[in-house]
Amino acid sequence: MTPAEQAELKRLAAEQAVEAVADGMVLGLGTGSTAALAVDAIGRRVQQGLKIVAIPTSEATAAQSRRLGIPLVDFADHAAVDLTIDGADAVDRSTLNLVKGLGGALLREKIVAAASKRMIVIVDESKLQGAFGTRCPVPVETVQFGWQATERRLIALGCTTRLRRSAEGNPVITDGGNYVIDCSFGAIADAAGLADRIKREVGVVETGLFIGLATDIIVAGAKGVELIRRA
Repeated sequence: MTPAEQAELKRLAAEQAVEAVADGMVLGLGTGSTAALAVDAIGRRVQQGLKIVAIPTSEATAAQSRRLGIPLVDFADHAAVDLTIDGADAVDRSTLNLVKGLGGALLREKIVAAASKRMIVIVDESKLQGAFGTRCPVPVETVQFGWQATERRLIALGCTTRLRRSAEGNPVITDGGNYVIDCSFGAIADAAGLADRIKREVGVVETGLFIGLATDIIVAGAKGVELIRRA
């Protein structure tokens, strides 16, 4: 499959996800290149008269939404989100557990996902390949102070680590003002247990393991667009 064909399939997958959007909904808008395709599609529908409000998961998504005329709100006015549409960096097909956060927005993404009645995740088929945990590291957002001490405690859990840095060599700072430590555990047999252990470490703000939050996975692959739904 050529890059152009893959891009078109991802666009079709995003369009399919946006078909679930209806008037009156509070939407969660994800972050990343795939989620941006869904935001574009929502923006077009808003311009055609769709009446929704949305909570973005990053400053980048907020800026994109404003350009498209999507009305933005926050949790001060809305306690729950009807539907979140987002991407993922890895998906466990059997559980629909996710790894997210390579784009650096994992904290806000998880806050929005946890408040959502439904979460549709758009991915290409490569995100389901290999044993869960081997495709990419698990991002862990940590406070800046004492991050080295937090990193040592993460290493003690059985992973190799790398502080995420920019092309210039500076630590990447999230929208929440935190650092990200990318943790490679290898194949993860008990994602829920691992997420719980990581969260107990002092200095950890959030983990990129999203457990039990996704309800639908839309996969763009060589054979077309596939829907995987939680039983």
